[in-house]
Amino acid sequence: MFQKVRGAILVAAISLAAAATAQAQIKVAIINAQKSVADTQEIQAAQKVLEAKFKPRQDAIESLQRELQGIQQQLRAPNLTPDKEANLQIDGTRKQKELQRLGEDLQADFDRERQEILGKTGRQMQEVVKKIAEEKGLDVIIDVTNTIYFKPALEITADATAAYNKAYPAK
Repeated sequence: MFQKVRGAILVAAISLAAAATAQAQIKVAIINAQKSVADTQEIQAAQKVLEAKFKPRQDAIESLQRELQGIQQQLRAPNLTPDKEANLQIDGTRKQKELQRLGEDLQADFDRERQEILGKTGRQMQEVVKKIAEEKGLDVIIDVTNTIYFKPALEITADATAAYNKAYPAK
């Protein structure tokens, strides 16, 4: 009989806990993860550093493009000798290949460094968002890209960026 009473009490406790859980409201927040990272002071500073670092290579590409335009203009000139035309064609082909190689190398190097920075910042932002969730008692945070509708009051993007800037000040 004692076991039946204890069993009944256990079933009643589980039922009450389940009912309380069912009635508990889940706290949800929305974040624009991409914007929260892009708006950090660290990313903005890193963008300036990357632009300065790759500017000489970009300038070299632009100079080569101007040289190619000059060759194309010369090729359109009247009374061009066959030898001069052949030399311009060879020079233009060489410069075109060089331009393509320089452009591809620049893009690959820029993308690699950018991805390293974004990866590091993204991981740190996840830590910041987790801390915000714990502080605010949030149960789930959903990225805006997966959301059809939400009330603006649920968005914590600016909070996350501000918390990130505080935790990881730009150097």
